[in-house]
Parts: sequence; C-alpha cells; structure tokens
Amino acid sequence: MITRRYFLRFLAGLPFLTGLPFGLPKVWAQAPVNGKVSPGMHIGRTFSGEELHYDIAFWLLSKVAVVKMTFAPGAGEGMYVSTLQGETVGLTGFVTRNRTDTYRAVMEEIDGGRRLRSVSFEEQVRIGKKTRKRTHTFDHVNRKWVERNVRMSGAASEEAHIIPPDKDYNDFLTASYNFRYGVYGAVERGSTYRVPVFPKKDVEAYDVKVISKAEEESLRERISAPHGGEYRIELAMDPEVVHSERGLIKGWLAKELYPVEGMMEDVFLFGDVRGTLKKRIKPDLS
Repeated sequence: MITRRYFLRFLAGLPFLTGLPFGLPKVWAQAPVNGKVSPGMHIGRTFSGEELHYDIAFWLLSKVAVVKMTFAPGAGEGMYVSTLQGETVGLTGFVTRNRTDTYRAVMEEIDGGRRLRSVSFEEQVRIGKKTRKRTHTFDHVNRKWVERNVRMSGAASEEAHIIPPDKDYNDFLTASYNFRYGVYGAVERGSTYRVPVFPKKDVEAYDVKVISKAEEESLRERISAPHGGEYRIELAMDPEVVHSERGLIKGWLAKELYPVEGMMEDVFLFGDVRGTLKKRIKPDLS
C-alpha cells in the first residue's frame, strides 16, 4: 500500500506545495492568506486545536482508509505538534492487517511568532504487530540533520547530514502551516512553481500548477467541485514514486488553503484514488 502512504503525504502537503518557498520573508505575513484572524495572533495560536478528517476511496469502495490531521500546543513556550495519521479500515484493513501510517512533527515558533521551524519529524508505519520508524532531528544552529531508522526487525541505523546555508529544511507538515499563515506569499491562479521540498530519495522539488481562473471556470462547468473548494491544484510527480501512469495529482484547496479533496489518477491496481474532507474542527480563538 505504498501508494496510499504517498497519498497521505499529498493530503497534508498540498498547501505547502502551492507556496513560494524561495527565501523566507522577514516581514509580518497576512495571517492566514485570504482568512480571518485577530491582528497580531502568532502562527501557533492561529491553528491551535484544528483537526482535519478525511476518507480515502478507490474503485467502488467509498472508504478504504481514514486520515486525521491535528495541530496542538507542545511541551514548552512557542512549541507545537502536528500529527497526520492514516489507517486502513474494513476489508482493506483486514487485508493490510490494519496498516497505520503516522507522521509527527514537533515545531517551534521563530521570528517573533511569524513562522514555524521543524525541530523533529517522525515517520512510523505499523502493520499488524510490527513497526518501523524513521526519525529526523534538526539542529538549525549547527546546520545538522540527523536521520535515525529502526526497521521492523529491530535493526537500527543513523546518518548525519549537513543543512546547506541556503536551505530551510522543514518537514511537509510544518511547511503546510507556514504556507497557510502567509509566510511564502499568496496563491496566484495561473502560476506554475518549481517547489523545493524536504530531500527524500533524491527528490527535492515538484512542479505545481494553480490553474487559471478561466481553466477553473471551464472545469466547474464539467465537473462538480467539492463543497468549499476554492483553488484547483495540479501536482506533477515521478510516476514511479506514486505507481501512477501519469504521475499526476489533482486537488482542491479551501479558501483557508487546507485540502478539501485530492485525487491520484491511474494508480497501478487501484485506478483513481481519492481523498475527501469529511470534517474540520477549529476552536474559536477570537
């Protein structure tokens, strides 16, 4: 089910991938882009308590997995934790031994609460009673990134990397909240971006297109856009990575820039795989 794992990453990463992370501005961002918050509210408080719930479907199966994404205060002033967890359910859950994929990002506010930066990022896969885990720890002061991998057999390995002076190594969860807050700038219809991402398996960037207003209007005449879908996004990935003939992911973002729907086309053995927002919980922090 590697394709589903990448789809979970896509659901959380869509807002990030539509941003403009070519150098982080040191000015106060409009927080969030196109949204409404109290003036001066720090980025962490803006999203504190938010939950996003998705269902994953393919073929005639309306629910093969469930996904939950949360953002909450962490241990310490200015610290926050975001978790993205997906679990197979029903017949698919039985066949995959209730596979669960969990991504957990610990982040800190910097620049006076104007943006978030990754402190650690954990990827965990549980299949039946076996678990494998990969943990990334970031030392931004000394420009060091340590990657620790624990396999299902229990064997462990560790590798240290240098963070280049011109790079900002945030995980995709942290970057998604930075984007929604306005750190990278506003979404512009009709633009295509070569977006750098957290280095993984030699992939450091993706091509992302925010379709034009005219394309969007034409599309809305042919298909039924999801409730709350404001921006139409197309993401080109390596077909081998997502096991898809075209390697194309399409989706819709809400006005507040969280994903409301996403689809990978022509996934090997699965056809079109779709994720749909079922519930959003957001406390009133006004």
